[in-house]
Amino acid sequence: MRKLNQAETLALWEKGYNQHALDKGVLAVATAFPEQRDAVADWPLGRRNRALSELHASMFGARLNGWTQCRQCSAQLEFQLDLISLLKTADDPGEERIAVGGRRLRLPTSRDLAAIANDPAHAIEQLLDRCADQGEGGKWTEEEIEEVEERFAAADPLAEILLHFDCPDCGASFDESLELAAFLWAELETRAMRTLRDVHVLAAAYGWSEGEILSLTPARRQMYVEMVRA
Repeated sequence: MRKLNQAETLALWEKGYNQHALDKGVLAVATAFPEQRDAVADWPLGRRNRALSELHASMFGARLNGWTQCRQCSAQLEFQLDLISLLKTADDPGEERIAVGGRRLRLPTSRDLAAIANDPAHAIEQLLDRCADQGEGGKWTEEEIEEVEERFAAADPLAEILLHFDCPDCGASFDESLELAAFLWAELETRAMRTLRDVHVLAAAYGWSEGEILSLTPARRQMYVEMVRA
């Protein structure tokens, strides 16, 4: 994995600014793993989430802080997650295919999720048809769908990361899926906007170009910004 410098981080944010959340996740991983750039969209989701976790740990630290709302009373619930500990709990999928009811399916990918994103009412059936071997799609019973979901989760445990919450206000208990790409991108955007503000301040004060400002170390740039604002 490449460690992105300030200019590369800003370029990544700009390139993904108007992209769909799924595409932003793929773009971030492809930028950090350039040798796999053309293959990331076809990785099993667990492998993508592992790479997103590693990238977050590299850029922003291993601890992920967030919050959600209670589904029953809307109270704000905060959470912390150690991404390194998370990665230790699940291995990458060894066998990337499963068999259910005589049909074989590969594990879902980011490309699959993007293809079904605009039809949520039929998303699961479309996903299974995309993942099934050629000629083995078609009608799926509820029992088959449930079994496929269980087999997918067992084969690729990082594909969907579920967080459990117990609301202290109303006592409700529920699980919620963690969208790693969204968390990574939110922090990436915060850093990009802070960097752009620094560039604006220093360019106005000293007439330096963006390239000259970004070539400064973060500590030195921050010192210059503080002196300008003093």
